[in-house]
Amino acid sequence: MDWQGAWSKIGDGAKSARRASATALNSASLTLAPLAARWEAEADRRKALRTPENLKKLMDAQRAHNSARSTAAAAKSQRRVARSSTRNPLAGTRRAARTADRAASKQADSAKADVKAARRNYPVTLAGVVARIHATHATAAGLASWALTEHAHALTLWPAEVSAAAIVAQVGALYVGRRQVAVTVEDGVSAEERRLLERLDPSFWVQHAEERGLSGTLTERPEVTAAGIVCGVRLDGRWSAKKLAAEVDAVRALLGMRSETQMQIARGSHGDRATITVRTRNAAEGAALTGWTPGCPWGIDTVTGEPVMVPLGRRMLIAGTSGSGKSWSTRALLAEASESADHRLVVIDPKRVEAINWEHRARTAIDIEDVLDVTDELVTEMHERLRLIPRGQDVIAISPERPRITVFVDEGAEVITMARRKRARGHGQDDPGDPEWSRIMENLGTLARMARAAEIILIWATQKPTMDAKGGIDPQISAQITYRAALALSTSSESRTVFGEDATEKGWHAHELPMPGVAMLRSGPKAKPHPIRTRAFSPADVIALPDRPIWSRYADAPAESTRPALRLVKGGPDFELAPPGATAPAAAVPVQRSETETAVLDAVRTAGAPVRQKDVATATGLAKGTVSKAVAKLTEAGALVRAEDGTLTLAAGEVSA
Repeated sequence: MDWQGAWSKIGDGAKSARRASATALNSASLTLAPLAARWEAEADRRKALRTPENLKKLMDAQRAHNSARSTAAAAKSQRRVARSSTRNPLAGTRRAARTADRAASKQADSAKADVKAARRNYPVTLAGVVARIHATHATAAGLASWALTEHAHALTLWPAEVSAAAIVAQVGALYVGRRQVAVTVEDGVSAEERRLLERLDPSFWVQHAEERGLSGTLTERPEVTAAGIVCGVRLDGRWSAKKLAAEVDAVRALLGMRSETQMQIARGSHGDRATITVRTRNAAEGAALTGWTPGCPWGIDTVTGEPVMVPLGRRMLIAGTSGSGKSWSTRALLAEASESADHRLVVIDPKRVEAINWEHRARTAIDIEDVLDVTDELVTEMHERLRLIPRGQDVIAISPERPRITVFVDEGAEVITMARRKRARGHGQDDPGDPEWSRIMENLGTLARMARAAEIILIWATQKPTMDAKGGIDPQISAQITYRAALALSTSSESRTVFGEDATEKGWHAHELPMPGVAMLRSGPKAKPHPIRTRAFSPADVIALPDRPIWSRYADAPAESTRPALRLVKGGPDFELAPPGATAPAAAVPVQRSETETAVLDAVRTAGAPVRQKDVATATGLAKGTVSKAVAKLTEAGALVRAEDGTLTLAAGEVSA
């Protein structure tokens, strides 16, 4: 016989039995802990009231009550004597005795109420109350059972035995409920996590929750995940997940949590459940998130550790206070939007700092005139593309000839302020040629509402995401945004502006994010409010990127979209001639041009060589925006030709008048 094997088998069985017994006892302790806690609370309350001062008040009240009872009894006896001495109810003796009796009765009642109040202030101990209850039950039920039970019956269950069994059960329940449950914490956790796990354990929580005003809540077994500690909470009828979230300070105090440790309280799997998540770990820790290569993720989810991709072609809002890392986090998106042959990038940046980094890969607009010009061109391009979408299609097919254009606005609040700028004044009068700068926001609003089908995508970035008079988000543009990202914000109201009115309720607390480089991305109703460690992309990395084609409506427009050239005939009005090979009418059609267009043509003609648009504005004395509109019309009509470097020349066939 293998004695060693048999002994090991017996030992293993005993260990399993002890483990099962300990588990069952721990479960019973957690179940009975509320009963023991309530017993201790009531016993402590009664013990605290049993002071010598309250005892003295009780004894004085009892003496006063006994004296009042004696006085009332004597007055009642005197009233009976006076009533028997005479039959006249109005006799003086009867009236005096009646008055004395009533006064003594009121005094006795008052003394009795004082005794009751004194007894409440000096109560009997809880053990004494229970002993009296059991003694009363045993005595009364015993007498009734003895009187109603036949003496020959051998199975009589005496009430005294029942009371004794109830006392034993009560004492045992209090013992088990007071028992300290040993918390088993898994290996591989930090000292802070170990302490939090011990305090989140139900055995600790149930004993200290009432001290913090959290009675009626009970935690479940906490778990350690890649994102930190996750623990469910059971809620009684007085609690909800929203109410528990409002008591976040009490929860942090109960757990003894460090101030810099992040914690979220959200709804659980059921209506009477909540979930506490303590961010003691970061699933994105150690991930390489510097630099950029085509196709790399925008960031890493710190909760799940999964890569987060932001697809191109999505209208997007990016918000973040100064120093939150907004610029560093968005550069990877801009690099992706300008990398392929069928993608172009436009950067509108009144601050200039970000735009100058992208001059070799993007069309940049810094001055107000340039912003107006590029938005005018984008709206014109949009309308042309919308006319090219075939029936039955939702969007235009992108290609190197018709690339997707990503328009990045950084900083949105400054662009809104720029569009509200008043007209320039000279010599005390409005310049009649100065454009309406408000057309900038009209153009951007049109692009946000209509340009998605034309593959012109708007990305709006701002430091101050508010929609008031000085806000950084236009309401018309915000309504069209599908992807909303935010780094650290200043207030909870800004979080609601970015993520919606339900942001606070559903956990989109961007105002609690650490800085820099941590964001939240809400891309749909199923998106989770998980912090995301974003990719860091420095200005030096942007400048080191290879050059890419820069979009211009005139440089990128397909050749078949150009119109026939115009010819000026000396000594008469302008005429439009048919292109070679086409059937033309017998008579030329006169072309009517405005004074501004004529002035622009004269300036280009006078220069005699390729000339830049700003030089035309200087020569004519017109505003840059007015010249831009005139040049756009003349170029589209074929009277002017814009080279790839942006210079202007007369079209073939245009001669001096």
